[in-house]
Amino acid sequence: MKFICQTTLLSFVCATSFAVQAEDLQPKQYGDFDRYVLALSWQTGFCQAMHERNRNEPAECKIQQEQSDKRAFLTVHGLWPGLPKSVAARGVDEKRWMRYGCSTRPVPNMAEVRGSQKCQAPAPALSTDIASKLAGVMPGAGGQSCLDRYEFAKHGACFGFNPNAYFGTMVRLNNEFKQSAFGTFLAENYGKDVTRKAFNQALNKSWGNDAVKAVKLTCNGNPAYLTEMQISLDAAKINNPLNEGSFAAQKNPGNCTKQFRLDAVGY
Repeated sequence: MKFICQTTLLSFVCATSFAVQAEDLQPKQYGDFDRYVLALSWQTGFCQAMHERNRNEPAECKIQQEQSDKRAFLTVHGLWPGLPKSVAARGVDEKRWMRYGCSTRPVPNMAEVRGSQKCQAPAPALSTDIASKLAGVMPGAGGQSCLDRYEFAKHGACFGFNPNAYFGTMVRLNNEFKQSAFGTFLAENYGKDVTRKAFNQALNKSWGNDAVKAVKLTCNGNPAYLTEMQISLDAAKINNPLNEGSFAAQKNPGNCTKQFRLDAVGY
C-alpha cells in the first residue's frame, strides 16, 4: 500500500477517510449469518510457500520487492461470510460451505469458479478509486492472477453485495490492522522469529483477549513461517471501526505452534 499514515492523528484521519469512502456492506439476500472471516496473508510467507511447493508462482510473487514499511506485507486474501442459517437449513454444513461458497448445492447454486481458473470469473464492477486502493493491498487483484474476480464469485456474488462496498470493506479493515499496535508488532519483527505468546499479546494490546480468540493462523515449512491469518468478525459490526466488540471467537487456533517466522522477501 503506497499511502501510509505515520502519526496518531494521521492514523485517525486515514482510518476515517477509508470509512467515508467505502459504502456500508449489506447483503441483499442470504443475510442470516453471524460472522465474517477476514483472511489476511503475510505475503512474503505466501510466496515462500508457493515457491517451496514448486507451484506456478503468481506474478505478484515473481516481482515482489522490499518495502520500507513492512506493514505493506500484510495483504488481503478475502472476506468470507459465514454459513447462512437459510442455507444450513437445506442440509449444507460448514465444510461444504467453505469449499464451495456461492456455488454450494442446492443453494445458492451459482456457477463454480475454480481456483486454477480465477480469470474466468466475471470482473466485479469497481470504481476507479476502490480498484486503485484494492490494488495496493491485494497483490493478486487484476493482472494475471484475478484474485478479486475469484473472491467475489465465490464469496460475494450470491449475497448481492455492492462490489465497491465488499472490497472497500476489505481495504478499510486491512488498513485498521496495519495502523494498530498489532501492525507495529509485525513491522518490528519482520524477518524474525516470534512466539505465539508475543503475537497474541500484540493482538490483546490492540483489541483485547476476544481478538486473540478470533484468530486462526496458518504456517508452512520447517522451521515454520506464517502465511495467513483468518480473523472471525461479528457480522452485525462489520461496518464499524474495529474495537474490542468486533471479534467473534473461533475454536481452531490454526497450525502455528509456539514459535514461527515472519518471513522476509526472498527465498
